Amino acid sequence: MIWSMNPQKLSVSVPESIASFVESYKREHALKTKSEVVERALTLLREQELERAYAEAASEIDPGWEVTLADGLTEEAW
Repeated sequence: MIWSMNPQKLSVSVPESIASFVESYKREHALKTKSEVVERALTLLREQELERAYAEAASEIDPGWEVTLADGLTEEAW
């Protein structure tokens, strides 16, 4: 895991089933701390949200825009 130069401490409360999962995941993946498990999970969540945002933005692109991009100009003229 890549830690920032100034890690921030968080305190969280989770159900026992989640706490047990975190501990099991830590052991199974040879992670040193529960914080590494949480960091990995939050990184995946952030990536998922970015993918969703990019997909949403891509769906908002007007297909007619592709026609106007070239507008009769060569790439050298851009």
